[in-house]
Amino acid sequence: MQKITLTLLVLFSQISFGYTKITETEKLVSTCKVWGFLKYYHPKVAGGELNWDNQLLEKLPKIERAQTKEEFSLILENWIDELGSVKEIAPIAITKEIEFFDKNFDLSWFNNKLFSKKLSKKLKFIEENRFQGNEEFGPDFDALKKIKNYYNLDYNNKGSRILMLFAYWNVIEYYFPYKYVMDQKWDQSLKQILPLVTEAESDYNFYVVMRKLSAKLNDSHVELMIYPFISAPKTIAYFPATGKIIDEKLVVTEILGDSLAEADHIKPGDVITKINDKTVKQLISENRDLISASNESAYLDKVVKRILVSNSENVTVEFLKNGKYQTKSMIWYDYHDSHRNEFKKGAIKKKEKFKLLENNIGYVDMEIIKVKHIPDMIEALKSTKAIVFDLRNYPNETYAEIANFLNSKEKKFAIYTYPYPNYPGRYTWEEGTNCGTENKNNYKGKVIVLLNEESMSQAEWTAMCFQTADNTTIIGSQTAGTDGNAMELDFKGFHTRYTGIGVYYPDRRETQRIGIVPDIEVKPTIKGIQEGRDEVLERALVFIETGK
Repeated sequence: MQKITLTLLVLFSQISFGYTKITETEKLVSTCKVWGFLKYYHPKVAGGELNWDNQLLEKLPKIERAQTKEEFSLILENWIDELGSVKEIAPIAITKEIEFFDKNFDLSWFNNKLFSKKLSKKLKFIEENRFQGNEEFGPDFDALKKIKNYYNLDYNNKGSRILMLFAYWNVIEYYFPYKYVMDQKWDQSLKQILPLVTEAESDYNFYVVMRKLSAKLNDSHVELMIYPFISAPKTIAYFPATGKIIDEKLVVTEILGDSLAEADHIKPGDVITKINDKTVKQLISENRDLISASNESAYLDKVVKRILVSNSENVTVEFLKNGKYQTKSMIWYDYHDSHRNEFKKGAIKKKEKFKLLENNIGYVDMEIIKVKHIPDMIEALKSTKAIVFDLRNYPNETYAEIANFLNSKEKKFAIYTYPYPNYPGRYTWEEGTNCGTENKNNYKGKVIVLLNEESMSQAEWTAMCFQTADNTTIIGSQTAGTDGNAMELDFKGFHTRYTGIGVYYPDRRETQRIGIVPDIEVKPTIKGIQEGRDEVLERALVFIETGK
């Protein structure tokens, strides 16, 4: 009897301590990494010989049944073996001209505690003998490898949700240049989001989860737009104006539905403190996990759109007027078809592309002016003592022609990091962009550039160009901190995007999340908006006259 008891204890000990239990999240996190790595690195998979998505869907049930890390690791080992042998071609030659940027690159997870030494060695061998293709990174680069495969997945199916998550996570893992400046490690985001993906009860729930994941990129280029479909909330209604958040209050800055705003006595300068009994501070807080923004300035700009939209037409709004709080029961409308921009269109017609201000100061609205207008602008403003270029908007690719006027010689203003497809996850430093030309008759006055949180991407890039002029001063506030191109991804039910290349100053100073740092910081105030003043422009005019 004692021998039997001892034998059972020994067996129990082997079961308990010889094998390590593994959770579903641990298994799926590791599977995601291995599947994505093989997708981009294994010669047969990256070469397109296999239906890699189907292979994942076929393996998921086996992975789900695995109880220990030994079982799990063996499934992955066997999966790799089934793909066939990998030809040894190492060392892979890399030309001397290539300089790598490796802040995003990390394959140390090969030594995952859940992997056997044999599996880790297989992964390392594949890295060293990876797929070598002829594809170069460009505007049409498909980081998903056959993006069309992901158009028609059924997100009510758990396997399809996992597949879509794996595909998206690995695109960012290998082809997002700013992964290294995220607030949270991308691995940690995967661990957090996986349980939400597996438990999503509908396609709409899944889209919301994906929006939360995309928000972790901390990239203002990132949007995740959910298309209208059956399970989404039906009623979409909008406040008839937009605004700016100042001191945790929402200040109306522009009317978008003219007659609707007039009916409710809404005007620029009105201060909103609550919507449906939630303070603006609460609304700012509760939307943080749904919006991707490079910095706080960009977040506060983007969150306004979410705050001023409702799933119900009946909305209660609290205003602060003349020191008193007033609550108004409003009806919001989906006014995009009948009322949208009726005021704004009229305002745009009145705007001038460029003009002469008092005291011989020029002003250029970069949102409106186009390349064909530049010769007339130069002729009108070339004798001014200063020109204010208003870049608190999105310009029309006019940087080169304007820079030729401002600069006395050609200068480099930006350099880039590009993904290196033959070694996914690694980036290379690339030659940058120059602006200006040899011009003894270049503009000799002060160059003033106005910026704020609405200055994003091309606007920031254009500001970098204008900074090469001999006498440039940046006035305003922190920009969106999002430079580079936007890579678009369109799927069934939702659309998203991410930044594809890294943008830096020629001395390699970063711009992502930081933005273009103003020489003189000025932010609008509630009082200024109510008085109809442009405080940033006013400060620029003071600087032009005083040099201070």
